[in-house]
Amino acid sequence: MTFYLVLADNIVMSNEERPIEWLRGLLDVCVLGVISRGPTYGYRIATALAQAGLGDVKGGTLYPLLSRAERDGLVATHWEAGDGGPGRKFYELTNAGTSRLAQLAATWRAFSASIDSVIDPNPRNPTEES
Repeated sequence: MTFYLVLADNIVMSNEERPIEWLRGLLDVCVLGVISRGPTYGYRIATALAQAGLGDVKGGTLYPLLSRAERDGLVATHWEAGDGGPGRKFYELTNAGTSRLAQLAATWRAFSASIDSVIDPNPRNPTEES
């Protein structure tokens, strides 16, 4: 499935054109962001990422990341019975996970602003009023 992002000046980039390294570098913070919305399970996390335009995150990428987050104390887990199928492992942010998400989000915003300042052909003067 192809998703498209609309960038500045209506430039459209599909998830197939976007460098995969971008997602690899940001997947941790994106997964923590999805989990921050409430207890959820792996398939639902992958679906939320896809719906956000980040493409199809495979289980072989997602589940090791979730295991590391659990090992590092960023998420707590519990099992719930499935709807007529196998049980589901639910993930929920711990206090450490919430703090880590806030830290990563702030770092991303600062980094993104730095990149924007370099690539924007019409940078705004910080002393100018909006």
